[in-house]
Amino acid sequence: MAGPSSRPVRNAWVIHLVLILGCAVIAFPIVFALIKATQTRAQVLSPSLIPGAELFDNLKQAWLTANLSIFMRNSFIVAVSVTVGKTIVSLCAGMALVFFHFPFKRLVFAFILLTLMMPIEVLIVPLFDLISLRPPPSWEVFWLWFRNPLKVLFEPVKFGFGWANTYWAMIVPFMASATGTFLFRQHFMSIPRSLADAARIDGASPLRFLTSILIPMSWNTIGALAVIQFVYVWDQYLWPKIIIRRDELQVVQVGLNLIIRTGEGVEWGYVMAGAIATLVPPMIVFALLQEQFMRGFALSESK
Repeated sequence: MAGPSSRPVRNAWVIHLVLILGCAVIAFPIVFALIKATQTRAQVLSPSLIPGAELFDNLKQAWLTANLSIFMRNSFIVAVSVTVGKTIVSLCAGMALVFFHFPFKRLVFAFILLTLMMPIEVLIVPLFDLISLRPPPSWEVFWLWFRNPLKVLFEPVKFGFGWANTYWAMIVPFMASATGTFLFRQHFMSIPRSLADAARIDGASPLRFLTSILIPMSWNTIGALAVIQFVYVWDQYLWPKIIIRRDELQVVQVGLNLIIRTGEGVEWGYVMAGAIATLVPPMIVFALLQEQFMRGFALSESK
């Protein structure tokens, strides 16, 4: 009997064809860049999609002549620092929101979620003032102003940290994460309260409870957050371009733009080779944490 059960098998080729076409459309820009990275300068400007033999030479020129190695080093330092810092801050915030009791806890969590609706472009001007303005000669003046919450809330920023053109400017402002706090809060809510009570009875401090119990039970969520944040920070362009004026401290996305702005004409072979090289670190991170990434989001959806 060739009933309805055979219909899905008969139509499976249509589904696979649609999926293959979708994957081809998504992967075409990468394939195009890879092909152009193998061609000479004359071939790159032509409509030819025949692979050439200049891939390693273009990579070498981009890596050494165009300073791609310096840009990738800076991006790696910033991405790793922000990923580690965000994970630690999100772990502590999620733990506080679930296992600690303090006034207005729900209001604090709602305020954290509201920050998800504020893109970095909205905060770019006040953040620039806070990071770039230099502190006064006497730190006492700064702290006298900072101790008054009303002045911090209603008056313009008078003093900053003076971190322009430093790694601190690209790391510290992004170490807090509403997404990470939400993920860890949802994960910790699935852990029985009796486990926390038992740890408290055994004399475990909050730090010991975090490191010995919560973290070993949260590797999937940690892996999911690490992938998201590493890729996000690696692809940052606007903020580093605004706050960093020294080319030797720029990140890789801005560095590719600096390669394009060369005075003697754009070496598109170098640019395409550099763009392909910048894909490697995020792909390695995703490949290493793919299992934790999928499990972490599966756990979040199940809640």
